[in-house]
Amino acid sequence: MPSGFPNQAKILRGAFVEFGISLPPLIVVFQFNPLTITRTRTAMFTPPSTKEYDRVQSIDLVKQIKGKNLFKNIRGQQKITVKPETLSFDIRLDATDKLNAGNTITEQFGIAPQLSTLELMMLPKSQSLLGGAVAALLRGSTKSFTFADDAANPPVILFIWGRKKIMPVDITNMTIKEEEFSTDLNPTRATVTVSLEVIEGPNAPFLYTKALKEVMSLLNLANIGDIAQTMVPA
Repeated sequence: MPSGFPNQAKILRGAFVEFGISLPPLIVVFQFNPLTITRTRTAMFTPPSTKEYDRVQSIDLVKQIKGKNLFKNIRGQQKITVKPETLSFDIRLDATDKLNAGNTITEQFGIAPQLSTLELMMLPKSQSLLGGAVAALLRGSTKSFTFADDAANPPVILFIWGRKKIMPVDITNMTIKEEEFSTDLNPTRATVTVSLEVIEGPNAPFLYTKALKEVMSLLNLANIGDIAQTMVPA
């Protein structure tokens, strides 16, 4: 929505963009950026089951670690399983501005095109009627219109959140709450709650985002002097 201040800095908008070119192309630029994003990372730890570790649990710890580096051994022997990061947030859609501007598509269909694109992001590309029709005309197959190895797989979606976060994700859950409707009963306002799971591993978007995260961590070393305040009162 225009702010009326020409010198005001422009805010980047988040988006979902399909990774790879296929028919129909799946792109949704957020009309409004989410107010909050919940990011969750879980891990499971399996402690070592060595005799040395068992003794530490049952006998006085101070006596056991005297002259021995048992904690180093414990760290080297315990195992960790880190699950992929998950994200959840709300996407708000509102046709008011485009209706006021006289946008023909919005007048006819409201926000149904955006909602439909979001829904297709969870379905296998092989179920696309449009892609199948074009493939039939070209004497090909729907698989030829996607970079996925298996046409039964859902499309890989890139969650773009600024220049530093471009994450390949699976949309694991989507709840659409249609809130207002036109006289033709097309939705004109809705809130879409999505849950995402990041596809981690040796893929370019994830490695790009992970590298930038490590750079941000290095920049945090500028605050290393704050460690003194945890032991020495200011």
